[in-house]
Amino acid sequence: MSKKAPRAALKLHMKKNTNIRIGKSADLMAQLNLLVVLRRLAEESRVKAFEEKSATIKVHHVKAVAKKLLKSTRG
Repeated sequence: MSKKAPRAALKLHMKKNTNIRIGKSADLMAQLNLLVVLRRLAEESRVKAFEEKSATIKVHHVKAVAKKLLKSTRG
C-alpha cells in the first residue's frame, strides 16, 4: 500500500464535529487503525479460503468474513 490518505483531508473529515478535540496525531492513528482492520480482514479471509480448500482468496471469502466481523463488533 504505497499511497497514503492525505493528512489534510483526514483532519478535515475528523474536525467536522466541532465538539470533539482532535489530537495532533489523530489522523495517523486513523490510518494505523485502518491498516490493522485490513490486515485482520485479509488474514481471516485467507483462513476462510483455506477452510474451503481454495488456493486463492476470492470475493465471497472477503464478504463472508466482513459480514462476520461487522456482526461481532455490533453485538
